[in-house]
Formats: sequence, C-alpha cells, structure tokens
Amino acid sequence: MIEAQHLTKRYGRTVAVDDVSFAVRPGRVTGFLGPNGAGKSTTMRMVLGLDAPSSGSVLVDGKPYGQIRDPLRAVAALLDAKAIVGGRSAANHLSWLAASNGIAPRRVAEVLDMVGLSDVAGKRVGTFSLGMNQRLGIAAALLGDPQTVLFDEPINGLDPDGILWIRNLMKSLAAQGRTVFLSSHLMSEMAQTADHLLVIGRGRILADASTDEFINRNAASSVRVRAVQQADLADALARRGAAVKRCPDGSMVVTGLDAAAIGGVASAADITLVELAAHSASLEEAFFDLTRDETDYHAGQLTGATQGA
Repeated sequence: MIEAQHLTKRYGRTVAVDDVSFAVRPGRVTGFLGPNGAGKSTTMRMVLGLDAPSSGSVLVDGKPYGQIRDPLRAVAALLDAKAIVGGRSAANHLSWLAASNGIAPRRVAEVLDMVGLSDVAGKRVGTFSLGMNQRLGIAAALLGDPQTVLFDEPINGLDPDGILWIRNLMKSLAAQGRTVFLSSHLMSEMAQTADHLLVIGRGRILADASTDEFINRNAASSVRVRAVQQADLADALARRGAAVKRCPDGSMVVTGLDAAAIGGVASAADITLVELAAHSASLEEAFFDLTRDETDYHAGQLTGATQGA
C-alpha cells in the first residue's frame, strides 16, 4: 500500500506537488492521470525516494522507501526504460541486478520468459527497440517478485500484442493482492485497465474515485436523436428537462434523459423517430472536461492555410 499525507514538492518558487494526500490500495489497479506538468512523475519519484518532499510524507507499506531493507523485493518501478547500459546483454543486466539484491539466478530466466524476451536474452540492450526496452524494464522491475508495482507509461513503444499483454499483466498482479500504480496518457487503455483513478492537475488531486464513478461524475452520457417532427420533439424533450443540442446534419444530441425516456416522450406525442442512438461517456471525455483549465498549453485551431499546407 502507498500512502501520501500532505505531500508537497517545491522547486524554488514553483510548486510541482501541492499538499497531496491519497492511498493506493492493494488488490486493484490504480491509474494516475494528469496533463503534462501536472506532477505525476514528481509524485512517483517521491514515492521511490528519488526526490525528497519539501513537506509531508509518503510511505510504502508503512515505511519511507529509503528504510525498506530489500527494495527490489518490496517495490517494482519502471520510470525510464532506456536507463540501461547498452553494452550489456539482457540476461547480464538482469543477472547483475539479481546478484546485487540477493535474488536467485533462476529468477532471471523466469522474468525473461514472462516478458517474452527469452529468445533475445544474449543480445546487447543497445540494439533493442523501444518496445523491447519496455519489456526488459518490466522484467527488471519484477525480478524481486515485489508486492508493490509503479509503472510510468509502461506501454510506450509496445505493439498491440504488447499492449494487451501489459494490460493483462497489471490486472493479474492486482488479482494476486499486489498494489499496482500505473501512469499513462493513453485514455482508452487506462479505461480498460484501471479499477480506480487518481487525477492530478497543477500539483493537486482533482479526483480520487473508481473509474466508473469518475466517468459518470465528470461526463454526461447522451443520445443522438432524429425525428420526422424534429422541432416538436425538441420542445417536448425540453419540457421534460432535457438539454437539446441541434447538430448541422439535422440530428439532435440530448442529455438528461436516456434513450428509453426519449422514446417514451416521442410515443406520447405521436412523434416518429428515425434515429435513436445512445452514446456512453468515455474516460477521455471525462478527463478533458475535468482538466480543461489545468493545462498550461492549448493547441489552437488549424487555419485554412495550415490545413491546406
């Protein structure tokens, strides 16, 4: 379990993490989301003792990371998959880590097989692709069979098969009762992997909720509707308290009523529907709605000249 209490990190006048408190509990995958510069990496570095808090504390299973006697056996971490000496082979890199942490040599072959690198165990790491480096970094993190796992953007460079593998790996680790803390910018993947979400913006926690609760709280589901008597239906739906947005193609997007209720309104008013399609809110929509004002850099709209370039 990871517990942060009033965790703060300042760099001069810049507050990177601002009075953050949260708990990452075992038995579930906790996703860590936030715009660039929100404080995600700084928070993870403080969990691992790589940065010292300006104030507050963060504990792993009740201890600061620096007080854990066998850290590789207690905590797995992948923050930078390229931080490996390129002249070593994959097997040598892992063997060195195992020997320096009192881990049995046989574990090297086990984790190489686990991440799908057994066939390239003797190759130099400097020849590896980004995806292969990600797999090797994950193998190194799991070498000590730890109870707590922190991965920062673990799917970088992975192909679709690798992304599915890492998703299933995270879920299986959580199912074994481990603490899994996962950062990623890929919302579609986080939605399929994380049971719980922590969302940070400008150094402060904006949300701490289950994935379903976060989506339902921050993004409204909608229904796309088209009717023969479109204006009459819009009036009838408005009287029922629904919000109606007219689209350029002649359809309407309705929020505040589900598809069944809209069908009931149309039937009661003898209005013929030609389209009724429910749209469930996504994690991406909920995230952008919540963090719209927490982002320092916003891309502008493309101009006609730019689009044609």
